[in-house]
Amino acid sequence: MPTPTKGPRLGGGPAHERLILANLATSLFEHKRITTTEAKAKRLRPLAERLVTFAKRGDLHARRRVLTVVRDKSVVHELFVEIAPQMAERQGGYTRITKIGPRKGDNAPMAVIELVLEPVSPKQAVVREATKAAQKAAPKAEETPAEETPAEETTVEETATDAPEAAAADTKDEADKA
Repeated sequence: MPTPTKGPRLGGGPAHERLILANLATSLFEHKRITTTEAKAKRLRPLAERLVTFAKRGDLHARRRVLTVVRDKSVVHELFVEIAPQMAERQGGYTRITKIGPRKGDNAPMAVIELVLEPVSPKQAVVREATKAAQKAAPKAEETPAEETPAEETTVEETATDAPEAAAADTKDEADKA
């Protein structure tokens, strides 16, 4: 059993707080974005992300675990069929909280919490693949030391081309001092 939160809860008691968060999660998955107070948005984020992780698994047990929180079967179906496939490439960070101005009536700080449905940028995927390829190639490079000699030649050429630029920079520094 998880430890209860310290301090004041969102509702009157822990059961009311669970119901509030369940209703917020249901609305979030139904409408893809909701406007609520910052405190509720911050408390909803871990719950919503855990439910999306269950939906990404996609098995029957995960569906039943989500149904214990989100009681609307049509919303759970939408979560598993539409939202989870869009989040398949994402490692985490399924929600985004954006702070907006205070509420007019009681000046409560408001925020918009929304699902991040944009695809993961291909640049990040390419960088990830390149690092994996570099790690695989590193043991092969250690086995063949003959390939290291061309690398030394390129460094000599690079330093030769950089030498005039460095000399020009030194003359600028001397001119500035004078």
